[in-house]
Amino acid sequence: MRFRPRFGSSLKWLIPGMGVKRWLLLLFVGITIVSLGLGYVLVEVYRTWAFPSVFYYLTLQFIPRAWRGLLFGTVGIAAIVIAVFQLNRSLLSAFRHPGQSSLVDIIYNHRHRSRGPRVVAIGGGTGLATLLRGLKEHTENITAIVTVADDGGSSGRLRRDLGLLPPGDFRNCIAALASDESLTAQLFQYRFGEGKGLNGHSFGNLFIAAMAAVTGNFERALLESSRVLNIRGRIMPSTLENVTLWADLREADNEPQAPDRVQGESQISKAGRPIERVFLEPDKVPGYPGAIKAILEADLVTAGPGSLFTSVLPNLLVPGIASALRASPAMKVYVCNVATEEGETDHFTLDDHLRALEEHIGQDLFAYVLANDNTKVQFPLHMKVDVVAPDSARREDYRIVTRDLVDLENPWQHDPQKLAEALMDLYWSVRTTVSAT
Repeated sequence: MRFRPRFGSSLKWLIPGMGVKRWLLLLFVGITIVSLGLGYVLVEVYRTWAFPSVFYYLTLQFIPRAWRGLLFGTVGIAAIVIAVFQLNRSLLSAFRHPGQSSLVDIIYNHRHRSRGPRVVAIGGGTGLATLLRGLKEHTENITAIVTVADDGGSSGRLRRDLGLLPPGDFRNCIAALASDESLTAQLFQYRFGEGKGLNGHSFGNLFIAAMAAVTGNFERALLESSRVLNIRGRIMPSTLENVTLWADLREADNEPQAPDRVQGESQISKAGRPIERVFLEPDKVPGYPGAIKAILEADLVTAGPGSLFTSVLPNLLVPGIASALRASPAMKVYVCNVATEEGETDHFTLDDHLRALEEHIGQDLFAYVLANDNTKVQFPLHMKVDVVAPDSARREDYRIVTRDLVDLENPWQHDPQKLAEALMDLYWSVRTTVSAT
Protein backbone atom coordinates (compact mmCIF):
# COMPACT_ATOMS: atom_id res chain seq x y z
CA MET A 1 0.00 0.00 0.00
CA ARG A 2 1.32 3.41 -0.87
CA PHE A 3 2.25 5.61 2.10
CA ARG A 4 0.04 8.65 2.25
CA PRO A 5 1.31 11.28 4.70
CA ARG A 6 -1.17 13.23 6.78
CA PHE A 7 -0.47 16.85 7.57
CA GLY A 8 -2.31 19.76 9.03
CA SER A 9 -3.54 22.34 6.55
CA SER A 10 -0.76 24.81 7.39
CA LEU A 11 2.06 22.26 7.24
CA LYS A 12 0.90 21.04 3.82
CA TRP A 13 2.48 24.16 2.31
CA LEU A 14 5.88 22.73 3.28
CA ILE A 15 5.41 19.32 1.64
CA PRO A 16 7.98 18.72 -1.15
CA GLY A 17 6.50 19.14 -4.61
CA MET A 18 3.85 21.70 -3.72
CA GLY A 19 5.70 24.35 -5.78
CA VAL A 20 5.15 27.00 -3.11
CA LYS A 21 8.26 27.11 -0.88
CA ARG A 22 10.54 28.51 -3.58
CA TRP A 23 8.25 31.47 -4.16
CA LEU A 24 7.81 32.09 -0.45
CA LEU A 25 11.60 32.15 -0.14
CA LEU A 26 11.87 34.60 -3.05
CA LEU A 27 9.20 36.78 -1.44
CA PHE A 28 11.13 36.76 1.84
CA VAL A 29 14.41 37.63 0.09
CA GLY A 30 12.73 40.46 -1.80
CA ILE A 31 11.19 41.92 1.35
CA THR A 32 14.54 41.62 3.15
CA ILE A 33 16.35 43.52 0.39
CA VAL A 34 13.71 46.25 0.32
CA SER A 35 13.88 46.48 4.12
CA LEU A 36 17.68 46.84 4.04
CA GLY A 37 17.40 49.64 1.49
CA LEU A 38 14.74 51.39 3.53
CA GLY A 39 16.89 50.88 6.65
CA TYR A 40 19.84 52.70 5.06
CA VAL A 41 17.59 55.63 4.18
CA LEU A 42 16.08 55.78 7.67
CA VAL A 43 19.51 55.65 9.34
CA GLU A 44 20.69 58.57 7.20
CA VAL A 45 17.54 60.55 8.00
CA TYR A 46 17.82 59.71 11.71
CA ARG A 47 21.42 60.97 11.82
CA THR A 48 20.96 64.19 9.88
CA TRP A 49 17.47 65.41 10.71
CA ALA A 50 16.21 66.92 13.96
CA PHE A 51 12.91 65.44 15.19
CA PRO A 52 10.50 66.70 17.90
CA SER A 53 10.79 64.99 21.29
CA VAL A 54 7.57 63.03 20.71
CA PHE A 55 9.43 60.82 18.23
CA TYR A 56 11.49 59.52 21.14
CA TYR A 57 8.38 57.70 22.32
CA LEU A 58 6.93 56.89 18.89
CA THR A 59 10.12 55.08 17.91
CA LEU A 60 10.36 53.30 21.28
CA GLN A 61 13.90 54.58 21.92
CA PHE A 62 13.45 53.91 25.62
CA ILE A 63 13.63 50.16 24.74
CA PRO A 64 17.04 48.55 24.01
CA ARG A 65 17.80 48.32 20.31
CA ALA A 66 17.93 44.51 20.23
CA TRP A 67 14.46 44.23 21.73
CA ARG A 68 13.17 46.96 19.44
CA GLY A 69 14.44 45.03 16.39
CA LEU A 70 12.83 41.80 17.59
CA LEU A 71 9.52 43.54 18.30
CA PHE A 72 9.37 45.33 14.93
CA GLY A 73 10.46 42.17 13.11
CA THR A 74 7.75 40.06 14.77
CA VAL A 75 5.02 42.59 14.08
CA GLY A 76 6.20 42.97 10.48
CA ILE A 77 6.28 39.23 9.79
CA ALA A 78 2.83 38.81 11.31
CA ALA A 79 1.49 41.63 9.13
CA ILE A 80 3.03 40.11 5.99
CA VAL A 81 1.59 36.65 6.71
CA ILE A 82 -1.89 38.01 7.41
CA ALA A 83 -1.77 40.24 4.32
CA VAL A 84 -0.64 37.45 1.98
CA PHE A 85 -3.22 35.02 3.38
CA GLN A 86 -6.10 37.47 3.10
CA LEU A 87 -4.98 38.63 -0.35
CA ASN A 88 -4.91 35.07 -1.66
CA ARG A 89 -8.23 34.36 -0.04
CA SER A 90 -9.82 37.39 -1.66
CA LEU A 91 -8.33 36.80 -5.11
CA LEU A 92 -9.14 33.08 -5.23
CA SER A 93 -12.63 33.27 -3.75
CA ALA A 94 -13.99 33.83 -7.25
CA PHE A 95 -12.58 30.47 -8.40
CA ARG A 96 -13.72 28.30 -5.50
CA HIS A 97 -17.15 26.80 -5.32
CA PRO A 98 -19.14 26.55 -2.09
CA GLY A 99 -18.21 23.45 -0.12
CA GLN A 100 -14.79 23.06 -1.73
CA SER A 101 -11.70 22.35 0.34
CA SER A 102 -9.27 25.02 1.45
CA LEU A 103 -6.76 26.40 -1.03
CA VAL A 104 -3.90 24.35 0.38
CA ASP A 105 -5.97 21.16 0.11
CA ILE A 106 -6.89 21.94 -3.50
CA ILE A 107 -3.24 22.51 -4.43
CA TYR A 108 -2.06 19.48 -2.44
CA ASN A 109 -4.63 17.17 -4.04
CA HIS A 110 -3.82 18.49 -7.51
CA ARG A 111 -0.07 17.92 -7.02
CA HIS A 112 -0.74 14.46 -5.58
CA ARG A 113 -2.93 13.43 -8.53
CA SER A 114 -0.62 14.93 -11.15
CA ARG A 115 2.16 12.64 -9.89
CA GLY A 116 -0.06 9.56 -9.90
CA PRO A 117 0.61 6.49 -12.08
CA ARG A 118 -0.28 6.45 -15.77
CA VAL A 119 -3.43 4.34 -15.89
CA VAL A 120 -5.16 3.06 -19.02
CA ALA A 121 -8.72 1.80 -18.46
CA ILE A 122 -10.26 -0.31 -21.24
CA GLY A 123 -13.98 -0.97 -21.48
CA GLY A 124 -17.29 0.76 -21.98
CA GLY A 125 -20.75 1.21 -20.53
CA THR A 126 -21.43 2.02 -16.89
CA GLY A 127 -18.61 -0.22 -15.65
CA LEU A 128 -15.87 1.90 -17.18
CA ALA A 129 -17.52 5.11 -15.98
CA THR A 130 -17.69 3.69 -12.45
CA LEU A 131 -13.98 2.89 -12.46
CA LEU A 132 -13.04 6.33 -13.82
CA ARG A 133 -15.12 8.08 -11.18
CA GLY A 134 -12.99 6.48 -8.49
CA LEU A 135 -9.62 6.65 -10.27
CA LYS A 136 -9.75 10.42 -10.82
CA GLU A 137 -9.28 10.95 -7.08
CA HIS A 138 -5.93 9.14 -7.19
CA THR A 139 -4.36 10.23 -10.49
CA GLU A 140 -4.94 12.63 -13.34
CA ASN A 141 -2.83 10.55 -15.72
CA ILE A 142 -5.81 8.52 -16.93
CA THR A 143 -6.57 7.33 -20.45
CA ALA A 144 -9.95 5.70 -21.05
CA ILE A 145 -10.12 3.49 -24.15
CA VAL A 146 -13.74 3.05 -25.19
CA THR A 147 -15.49 0.57 -27.45
CA VAL A 148 -17.11 1.88 -30.65
CA ALA A 149 -19.38 -1.14 -31.21
CA ASP A 150 -22.43 0.35 -29.46
CA ASP A 151 -25.44 0.45 -31.79
CA GLY A 152 -28.40 0.82 -29.45
CA GLY A 153 -30.47 3.70 -28.10
CA SER A 154 -29.49 7.29 -28.76
CA SER A 155 -25.96 6.32 -29.81
CA GLY A 156 -27.26 3.86 -32.39
CA ARG A 157 -29.64 6.41 -33.87
CA LEU A 158 -26.89 9.01 -34.23
CA ARG A 159 -24.58 6.39 -35.67
CA ARG A 160 -27.11 5.41 -38.32
CA ASP A 161 -28.37 8.92 -39.11
CA LEU A 162 -25.07 10.83 -39.08
CA GLY A 163 -22.45 8.16 -39.71
CA LEU A 164 -20.95 9.09 -36.33
CA LEU A 165 -19.05 6.86 -33.94
CA PRO A 166 -21.46 6.03 -31.07
CA PRO A 167 -21.03 8.82 -28.49
CA GLY A 168 -22.88 7.31 -25.52
CA ASP A 169 -20.01 5.56 -23.73
CA PHE A 170 -17.74 8.53 -24.41
CA ARG A 171 -20.33 10.84 -22.86
CA ASN A 172 -20.49 8.66 -19.73
CA CYS A 173 -16.70 8.75 -19.41
CA ILE A 174 -16.56 12.53 -19.85
CA ALA A 175 -19.14 13.00 -17.11
CA ALA A 176 -17.33 10.52 -14.83
CA LEU A 177 -13.96 12.27 -15.24
CA ALA A 178 -15.38 15.78 -14.78
CA SER A 179 -13.58 17.70 -12.05
CA ASP A 180 -16.88 18.83 -10.60
CA GLU A 181 -19.77 16.45 -11.23
CA SER A 182 -22.40 19.09 -10.57
CA LEU A 183 -24.84 20.90 -12.82
CA THR A 184 -22.78 20.79 -16.02
CA ALA A 185 -22.19 17.04 -15.72
CA GLN A 186 -25.88 16.48 -14.96
CA LEU A 187 -26.75 18.51 -18.04
CA PHE A 188 -24.42 16.36 -20.13
CA GLN A 189 -26.23 13.24 -18.90
CA TYR A 190 -29.74 14.65 -19.30
CA ARG A 191 -31.98 12.49 -21.51
CA PHE A 192 -34.98 13.92 -23.29
CA GLY A 193 -38.18 12.08 -22.42
CA GLU A 194 -40.43 13.64 -25.01
CA GLY A 195 -40.42 15.63 -28.22
CA LYS A 196 -40.50 14.31 -31.77
CA GLY A 197 -36.98 13.40 -32.82
CA LEU A 198 -35.52 14.25 -29.38
CA ASN A 199 -37.17 11.52 -27.34
CA GLY A 200 -34.52 9.13 -26.01
CA HIS A 201 -31.55 11.30 -26.95
CA SER A 202 -29.21 12.56 -24.24
CA PHE A 203 -27.95 16.12 -24.34
CA GLY A 204 -24.33 14.96 -24.17
CA ASN A 205 -24.74 12.75 -27.23
CA LEU A 206 -26.23 15.62 -29.21
CA PHE A 207 -23.49 17.94 -27.94
CA ILE A 208 -20.72 15.58 -29.12
CA ALA A 209 -22.49 15.10 -32.47
CA ALA A 210 -22.75 18.88 -32.93
CA MET A 211 -19.13 19.33 -31.88
CA ALA A 212 -18.04 16.73 -34.44
CA ALA A 213 -19.85 18.68 -37.15
CA VAL A 214 -18.29 21.98 -36.02
CA THR A 215 -14.72 20.69 -35.59
CA GLY A 216 -14.80 18.33 -38.55
CA ASN A 217 -14.02 15.02 -36.82
CA PHE A 218 -14.94 12.86 -33.85
CA GLU A 219 -11.50 13.03 -32.23
CA ARG A 220 -11.57 16.81 -32.04
CA ALA A 221 -15.14 16.68 -30.78
CA LEU A 222 -14.07 14.46 -27.85
CA LEU A 223 -11.21 16.80 -26.99
CA GLU A 224 -13.35 19.95 -27.02
CA SER A 225 -16.22 18.27 -25.16
CA SER A 226 -13.75 17.12 -22.50
CA ARG A 227 -12.53 20.69 -22.07
CA VAL A 228 -16.06 21.90 -21.41
CA LEU A 229 -16.25 19.71 -18.29
CA ASN A 230 -12.54 20.12 -17.40
CA ILE A 231 -12.01 16.38 -17.14
CA ARG A 232 -9.08 14.71 -15.38
CA GLY A 233 -7.60 12.52 -18.08
CA ARG A 234 -8.14 11.61 -21.72
CA ILE A 235 -10.78 9.59 -23.55
CA MET A 236 -10.03 7.72 -26.79
CA PRO A 237 -11.72 5.18 -29.05
CA SER A 238 -10.09 1.79 -29.54
CA THR A 239 -10.46 2.33 -33.29
CA LEU A 240 -11.92 4.96 -35.58
CA GLU A 241 -13.38 2.35 -37.94
CA ASN A 242 -17.12 1.77 -38.15
CA VAL A 243 -17.23 -1.77 -36.73
CA THR A 244 -20.14 -4.09 -36.06
CA LEU A 245 -20.12 -6.63 -33.24
CA TRP A 246 -21.33 -10.13 -34.06
CA ALA A 247 -21.96 -13.10 -31.78
CA ASP A 248 -22.08 -16.84 -32.39
CA LEU A 249 -24.59 -18.44 -30.05
CA ARG A 250 -24.86 -21.97 -28.66
CA GLU A 251 -28.02 -24.03 -28.70
CA ALA A 252 -30.55 -23.22 -25.99
CA ASP A 253 -33.47 -25.30 -24.76
CA ASN A 254 -36.88 -24.60 -26.30
CA GLU A 255 -35.37 -22.48 -29.10
CA PRO A 256 -34.40 -24.94 -31.83
CA GLN A 257 -35.18 -22.44 -34.62
CA ALA A 258 -33.26 -19.49 -33.17
CA PRO A 259 -30.43 -18.14 -35.34
CA ASP A 260 -26.86 -19.18 -34.54
CA ARG A 261 -25.42 -15.75 -35.29
CA VAL A 262 -26.60 -12.32 -34.10
CA GLN A 263 -25.57 -8.96 -35.52
CA GLY A 264 -25.26 -5.83 -33.40
CA GLU A 265 -24.17 -5.16 -29.84
CA SER A 266 -27.69 -4.22 -28.73
CA GLN A 267 -29.17 -7.51 -30.04
CA ILE A 268 -26.72 -9.94 -28.45
CA SER A 269 -28.10 -9.93 -24.91
CA LYS A 270 -31.66 -9.89 -26.24
CA ALA A 271 -31.13 -13.26 -27.92
CA GLY A 272 -31.16 -14.93 -24.52
CA ARG A 273 -28.80 -17.72 -25.52
CA PRO A 274 -25.31 -18.69 -24.35
CA ILE A 275 -22.59 -16.84 -26.25
CA GLU A 276 -19.96 -18.98 -27.94
CA ARG A 277 -17.83 -16.10 -29.22
CA VAL A 278 -18.01 -12.51 -30.38
CA PHE A 279 -16.11 -10.93 -33.27
CA LEU A 280 -15.83 -7.66 -35.15
CA GLU A 281 -16.70 -6.99 -38.74
CA PRO A 282 -14.45 -5.94 -40.35
CA ASP A 283 -12.08 -7.91 -38.15
CA LYS A 284 -8.66 -6.43 -39.00
CA VAL A 285 -9.25 -2.79 -38.18
CA PRO A 286 -6.38 -0.50 -37.15
CA GLY A 287 -6.16 0.50 -33.53
CA TYR A 288 -6.36 4.19 -32.70
CA PRO A 289 -2.72 5.43 -32.53
CA GLY A 290 -3.27 7.49 -29.38
CA ALA A 291 -4.73 4.48 -27.58
CA ILE A 292 -1.83 2.24 -28.62
CA LYS A 293 0.70 4.85 -27.48
CA ALA A 294 -1.03 5.23 -24.12
CA ILE A 295 -0.95 1.46 -23.52
CA LEU A 296 2.74 1.21 -24.37
CA GLU A 297 3.57 4.08 -21.97
CA ALA A 298 1.23 3.02 -19.14
CA ASP A 299 2.16 1.96 -15.62
CA LEU A 300 -1.16 0.17 -15.09
CA VAL A 301 -3.70 -1.16 -17.62
CA THR A 302 -7.14 -2.39 -16.60
CA ALA A 303 -9.86 -4.19 -18.55
CA GLY A 304 -13.32 -4.08 -17.01
CA PRO A 305 -15.53 -3.89 -15.16
CA GLY A 306 -18.36 -3.92 -17.68
CA SER A 307 -20.24 -6.23 -19.99
CA LEU A 308 -17.71 -8.90 -20.86
CA PHE A 309 -18.82 -9.69 -24.41
CA THR A 310 -20.18 -6.30 -25.48
CA SER A 311 -18.00 -3.72 -23.67
CA VAL A 312 -14.64 -5.26 -22.74
CA LEU A 313 -13.90 -7.78 -25.50
CA PRO A 314 -14.78 -5.46 -28.47
CA ASN A 315 -11.78 -3.32 -27.48
CA LEU A 316 -9.44 -6.28 -27.06
CA LEU A 317 -10.50 -7.73 -30.43
CA VAL A 318 -8.92 -4.76 -32.19
CA PRO A 319 -5.56 -6.28 -33.26
CA GLY A 320 -3.51 -3.16 -32.50
CA ILE A 321 -4.91 -2.91 -28.97
CA ALA A 322 -4.17 -6.57 -28.17
CA SER A 323 -0.65 -6.31 -29.63
CA ALA A 324 0.08 -3.16 -27.64
CA LEU A 325 -1.09 -4.90 -24.46
CA ARG A 326 1.27 -7.80 -25.05
CA ALA A 327 4.19 -5.44 -25.71
CA SER A 328 3.46 -3.05 -22.84
CA PRO A 329 5.59 -3.36 -19.67
CA ALA A 330 2.63 -2.12 -17.62
CA MET A 331 0.98 -4.07 -14.84
CA LYS A 332 -2.19 -5.54 -16.42
CA VAL A 333 -5.30 -6.25 -14.35
CA TYR A 334 -8.63 -7.77 -15.35
CA VAL A 335 -11.44 -6.46 -13.11
CA CYS A 336 -14.19 -9.04 -12.88
CA ASN A 337 -17.80 -7.97 -12.53
CA VAL A 338 -19.60 -8.11 -9.20
CA ALA A 339 -22.67 -9.80 -10.72
CA THR A 340 -23.58 -11.80 -13.79
CA GLU A 341 -25.41 -10.07 -16.62
CA GLU A 342 -28.74 -11.33 -17.90
CA GLY A 343 -28.56 -12.58 -21.48
CA GLU A 344 -24.77 -12.34 -21.57
CA THR A 345 -22.99 -14.01 -18.66
CA ASP A 346 -25.82 -15.91 -16.96
CA HIS A 347 -24.52 -18.19 -14.18
CA PHE A 348 -20.90 -17.26 -14.95
CA THR A 349 -18.26 -17.87 -12.33
CA LEU A 350 -14.94 -16.05 -12.09
CA ASP A 351 -13.30 -18.90 -14.00
CA ASP A 352 -15.95 -18.64 -16.73
CA HIS A 353 -15.01 -14.97 -17.22
CA LEU A 354 -11.32 -15.88 -17.46
CA ARG A 355 -12.05 -18.74 -19.84
CA ALA A 356 -14.00 -16.43 -22.16
CA LEU A 357 -11.12 -13.95 -22.16
CA GLU A 358 -8.59 -16.64 -22.99
CA GLU A 359 -10.70 -18.09 -25.81
CA HIS A 360 -10.89 -14.68 -27.47
CA ILE A 361 -7.48 -13.11 -26.85
CA GLY A 362 -5.19 -15.79 -25.44
CA GLN A 363 -3.77 -16.51 -22.02
CA ASP A 364 -0.91 -14.04 -21.86
CA LEU A 365 -2.60 -10.65 -21.57
CA PHE A 366 -3.49 -10.28 -17.88
CA ALA A 367 -1.38 -11.48 -14.96
CA TYR A 368 -3.63 -10.04 -12.24
CA VAL A 369 -7.33 -10.43 -11.54
CA LEU A 370 -9.28 -8.23 -9.12
CA ALA A 371 -12.55 -9.74 -7.89
CA ASN A 372 -15.19 -8.95 -5.31
CA ASP A 373 -15.36 -11.19 -2.23
CA ASN A 374 -18.48 -9.72 -0.63
CA THR A 375 -20.97 -12.39 -1.66
CA LYS A 376 -23.53 -11.61 1.04
CA VAL A 377 -25.51 -9.23 -1.11
CA GLN A 378 -29.10 -9.32 -2.23
CA PHE A 379 -30.32 -8.17 -5.61
CA PRO A 380 -33.78 -6.82 -6.47
CA LEU A 381 -36.23 -9.61 -7.24
CA HIS A 382 -36.83 -8.42 -10.79
CA MET A 383 -33.12 -8.75 -11.67
CA LYS A 384 -32.18 -12.21 -12.89
CA VAL A 385 -28.54 -12.01 -11.84
CA ASP A 386 -26.21 -13.83 -9.47
CA VAL A 387 -23.17 -12.70 -7.55
CA VAL A 388 -19.89 -13.77 -9.15
CA ALA A 389 -18.12 -15.78 -6.44
CA PRO A 390 -14.35 -15.23 -6.25
CA ASP A 391 -13.56 -18.96 -5.91
CA SER A 392 -11.16 -20.02 -8.65
CA ALA A 393 -9.12 -23.02 -9.69
CA ARG A 394 -6.86 -20.77 -11.79
CA ARG A 395 -4.66 -19.32 -9.06
CA GLU A 396 -1.56 -20.86 -10.65
CA ASP A 397 -2.27 -18.97 -13.89
CA TYR A 398 -3.24 -15.62 -12.35
CA ARG A 399 -2.60 -13.65 -9.22
CA ILE A 400 -6.17 -13.26 -7.99
CA VAL A 401 -6.79 -10.47 -5.48
CA THR A 402 -10.14 -10.20 -3.72
CA ARG A 403 -11.68 -7.26 -1.88
CA ASP A 404 -15.11 -6.02 -0.87
CA LEU A 405 -15.96 -3.95 -3.96
CA VAL A 406 -19.76 -3.79 -3.72
CA ASP A 407 -21.71 -0.57 -4.00
CA LEU A 408 -24.20 -0.92 -1.15
CA GLU A 409 -26.82 1.22 -2.92
CA ASN A 410 -26.49 -0.72 -6.20
CA PRO A 411 -25.11 -4.12 -5.11
CA TRP A 412 -24.82 -5.41 -8.69
CA GLN A 413 -22.19 -2.74 -9.39
CA HIS A 414 -18.77 -1.76 -8.08
CA ASP A 415 -18.33 1.05 -5.61
CA PRO A 416 -16.10 3.63 -7.37
CA GLN A 417 -14.01 4.47 -4.31
CA LYS A 418 -13.58 0.86 -3.17
CA LEU A 419 -12.58 -0.24 -6.66
CA ALA A 420 -10.07 2.56 -7.21
CA GLU A 421 -8.47 2.09 -3.79
CA ALA A 422 -8.15 -1.67 -4.35
CA LEU A 423 -6.45 -1.10 -7.72
CA MET A 424 -4.09 1.53 -6.34
CA ASP A 425 -3.20 -0.62 -3.33
CA LEU A 426 -2.47 -3.54 -5.65
CA TYR A 427 -0.38 -1.37 -7.96
CA TRP A 428 1.72 0.19 -5.18
CA SER A 429 2.22 -3.12 -3.39
CA VAL A 430 3.51 -4.79 -6.56
CA ARG A 431 5.66 -1.77 -7.43
CA THR A 432 7.13 -1.69 -3.92
CA THR A 433 7.93 -5.42 -4.11
CA VAL A 434 9.56 -5.05 -7.53
CA SER A 435 11.60 -2.03 -6.38
CA ALA A 436 12.80 -3.92 -3.30
CA THR A 437 14.10 -6.77 -5.43
